[in-house]
Amino acid sequence: MKPSLNLSPLPGEMLKPKELIEVRGVGAFTLEDRRIYNALVHNAWGENLGEAGHLFQIETGPLRAIVGDNQRLKKSLRKLQTTLVETNDGERWRSVQLLGSVELSTTTNRGVLTYSFSPMLALLLKDSTIFAKLDLEVMRSFRSKFAFALYEAISRRIRMRAFMEEFSLDALRELLGVEKGKLTTYSNLNKFAIQPAVDEVNAITPYTVSIVPKKQGRKVIGFVMGWSTKDENSLKEAYAEMNRHSVGRRSRIDNDVEQMNVGEQQ
Repeated sequence: MKPSLNLSPLPGEMLKPKELIEVRGVGAFTLEDRRIYNALVHNAWGENLGEAGHLFQIETGPLRAIVGDNQRLKKSLRKLQTTLVETNDGERWRSVQLLGSVELSTTTNRGVLTYSFSPMLALLLKDSTIFAKLDLEVMRSFRSKFAFALYEAISRRIRMRAFMEEFSLDALRELLGVEKGKLTTYSNLNKFAIQPAVDEVNAITPYTVSIVPKKQGRKVIGFVMGWSTKDENSLKEAYAEMNRHSVGRRSRIDNDVEQMNVGEQQ
């Protein structure tokens, strides 16, 4: 298979290697932290991303537009520098930093961020052949960090032959980026992470996803996640919702669910 870094994204999309999706230990990441990292990966995309020690530069204006100011940008960068990517192919286990060294230079009218990825991560990405295609406009539209994570997870699976996967409780928490010690009961996990993620992905992306609990008696012991690509009419509805103001999205989703439930009862 052709290495992912040799491919070029189409206008309006970014490519992201599977090694940088569903990263363990990112529960403390905010939605803005995830957007910052994607901006850095997108900016660095190409064969140089697989070159150990290569330095990349990006204007800080678009990054500050995500987080608000330089102090919050620095806070996000520190999180990225202290987060580890773990991979295990059965023969080799690797644990490497998500982001390497950074330098932020600012003048009165301009700021530049110089950054690198760790040599081990560069080597890992150089050999990567599995990736997700992510729509930049869709990613800008998310309001839930859990939905953002779920969208990435589905995007990297959508071309697989399988359309269903089972997860343990811990594995689903990692997939959604739920912080350790938070949302520890199923009811809270479902209410504040799973359902908001599923609802928003279904509302504004090209995909339909479901996450159903597996039970042993009354106890939830895992989940089954299923996914598919929407038909033409559903794609149009998702595009229309994405272009509406996000403030009213929650109420529109709730109204759609209520109408669907009424229709099923008739």
